[in-house]
Amino acid sequence: MSRPALTQSTLPGIPKRSGKVRDVYDFGDRLLIVATDRISAFDWVLPTGIPDKGRVLTQLSHMWFGRLQTPHHLLSTDPTAVPLPPGTDVDALTGRSMVCRKTQVFPVECVVRGYLSGSGWKEYQKSQTVCGIPLPPGLRESDRLAEPIFTPATKAEQGHDENIPFETMCQIVGQAAAEELRRLSLAIYQQASEHAAACGIILADTKFEFGRVGEEIILIDEVLTPDSSRFWPADQYAPGRGQPSYDKQFVRDWLETTGWDKNSPPPALPADVVAHTRSKYIEAYEKLAGQRFA
Repeated sequence: MSRPALTQSTLPGIPKRSGKVRDVYDFGDRLLIVATDRISAFDWVLPTGIPDKGRVLTQLSHMWFGRLQTPHHLLSTDPTAVPLPPGTDVDALTGRSMVCRKTQVFPVECVVRGYLSGSGWKEYQKSQTVCGIPLPPGLRESDRLAEPIFTPATKAEQGHDENIPFETMCQIVGQAAAEELRRLSLAIYQQASEHAAACGIILADTKFEFGRVGEEIILIDEVLTPDSSRFWPADQYAPGRGQPSYDKQFVRDWLETTGWDKNSPPPALPADVVAHTRSKYIEAYEKLAGQRFA
């Protein structure tokens, strides 16, 4: 039995900013990042949360931070590692919190694509390119690329990230930093793809975020979760169409059937859509982590 969805967190007196899913509290040199159970689609935060979603995202990120050979910002998953205000409901934060180093965040999303899907497939159909990178003719939707490609995007707290050419990324963060972020992203994708493949999962694409502490570049935010990655079950993979996936595609598909115009507040999710979506997040965790979700 799952607990009720946590869609808002509150720590009175602590500076807070909120994204679509996470609430971030500032404790000076450290941040407390709380993954709520909010879910977004088509640039809207939906009125219905997915119980335990935030815990899945946090525990999966924790697993990856421990596996990856890359410096990162995670210090602890114990919310009491920061001085919480008196009366804080620690149980509500447990399992969904990361205490992290504060960094100077690079204002770009570092996207790696190993397969032709999503916005990359849409662009390829028009120009045989992805983010301006030429690809061979005749590729099908969901085809594996000969080599993974790095396709950066702008970061948007609200609204949709926009793909940008690598040259534009160089203008934003500087050429040396851009080249290092590209190198790190491709290396992490390769390592993660090998682990996922051993678990029967295809890592089609993913996005990373990085920050700087002094001269050190480190991996930040969530990493390799169903919210930041396109995971496909390997035993159902068939190029030439969209793939079943371990993410919120089921929610998007349901919304498309409702007649919602995507310009007004979205409808609430029915219980069966909530339950199915929760089960897909948990299945992804259990396959990748190799243990039952607690």
